[in-house]
Amino acid sequence: MLKSKKPFYICTEQIKVMATKKINKELDTSTEAKIKAAARVVFHKNGFAATRTRDIAEEAGINLALLNYYFRSKQKLFDLIMMETMQGFFQSMAMVFNDEQTTLEQKVEIIAERYIDKMIADPHVPIFLLNELRNNPSGFVEKVNMKQIIMGSVFYNQFQEKMKKSQNQIHPLNFIINLMSLVMFPFVASPIVKMLGGLKDGEFNKMMLERKALIPVWIKTIMS
Repeated sequence: MLKSKKPFYICTEQIKVMATKKINKELDTSTEAKIKAAARVVFHKNGFAATRTRDIAEEAGINLALLNYYFRSKQKLFDLIMMETMQGFFQSMAMVFNDEQTTLEQKVEIIAERYIDKMIADPHVPIFLLNELRNNPSGFVEKVNMKQIIMGSVFYNQFQEKMKKSQNQIHPLNFIINLMSLVMFPFVASPIVKMLGGLKDGEFNKMMLERKALIPVWIKTIMS
């Protein structure tokens, strides 16, 4: 004979506890994400020194006590945002630099297009990275393994091969500096550029988009 199974049930109180835990977990994740998003906006715009935790709380629409509950110090929150920003910036570069299916010229086109789009979406990133890296040049650079991303890349090797066939010898770092300067400097100098040209934000962005096609042409001229 088959043994009768005992009825399986969860009492109402247990269901309430489980539901509460799930809601609290979702709230924790949502609040933490909201704080990080706000911190990203404020840190990118103001940098570490000029940012108060109160500024981040106001941007997130929460009280200061709640922010301090999730992140005990401004430094801890800044380090997290700085690492995420650098990783997003340089890991995207690493994917392009180490693509064995694209030529050196194609990589230049992709870098120009991808990073101009990034700068238009968040124009404060270049100054944020430059200022904060100047204050701590080794710590963050080592953490994202920037040297390997650039010096050990397919891009680097392709450029060296290109120079073997060229009478115009250029150091690979000079080439990379030129490329990234052409992409980033207009955004760093945007207040001056806008003032000189009498440009509104939309007009400036339109000019930046035109550089997607112009930068590869200029780089090709440098290499020829």
